[in-house]
Amino acid sequence: MSALAIGGIAFACLYAAACLGMIVSHRLPDHHLSADSRDTIKLATAVVGTLSALALGFLIASAKTTFDSAEAELRTSVARLVLLDRVMAHYGQETAGARQILAELVKARLHQNWENNGNVSSLPESASDDLGIEPVQDELRSLSPGSEAKRLLQSRALEVSGQIAEAHWLLVEKEGEEPPWAFLAILVFWLALLFFTFGLLAPANATVVCMLFVCALSVAGAVFLIIDMAHPYLGLIQVSDAPLRTALAHLGIR
Repeated sequence: MSALAIGGIAFACLYAAACLGMIVSHRLPDHHLSADSRDTIKLATAVVGTLSALALGFLIASAKTTFDSAEAELRTSVARLVLLDRVMAHYGQETAGARQILAELVKARLHQNWENNGNVSSLPESASDDLGIEPVQDELRSLSPGSEAKRLLQSRALEVSGQIAEAHWLLVEKEGEEPPWAFLAILVFWLALLFFTFGLLAPANATVVCMLFVCALSVAGAVFLIIDMAHPYLGLIQVSDAPLRTALAHLGIR
């Protein structure tokens, strides 16, 4: 389920809870909403409101950390890609095939994560079979260096490609992570309870209804941000592809 759909469900729950509170407030006997009752309700919901604010802040901070880490990891991987290409270039013409494969893998990564929005199923078969650095490593291992300098360059290239492979598989593992559904469900329940009390205690007029609508939309927007930023290569808020495109301009045979 997309982050936008989850945010929409959260908004529907919150606004429906507020409207339900307004309906219930007209059906309750007067003594249920006396001054003492209102004070008790406000005190009780203050605890839930504090918990909700803390949970929202924690989840947003966690999602932002995930997004920033993905951006930093991408820039690090891109720097290693360019370094690997330069090391292979210094090795000689024997690495021409490996360098070309490296450029093609970068193009496939761009297509998968940005142009294709993470949908691997519609990638060309040759690109979707293996988006990692393993084909380049196979080419490097097949080399037969004839001098000590070339042996050192081969070793360095394998070292850098190993670091790229590690980052690639870490990314694959992270992309498969699911959001904390139980945590989100409890959070939406807390927020719905708050909006129910808002509707219960508020007068039913157009200004209040519009304000509750805007507030529900704002809180649902926070839920959307949590889900969307937790998946940096999917959705509306994505890590920029500029580093990869810049690296692609420096890769391959020229």
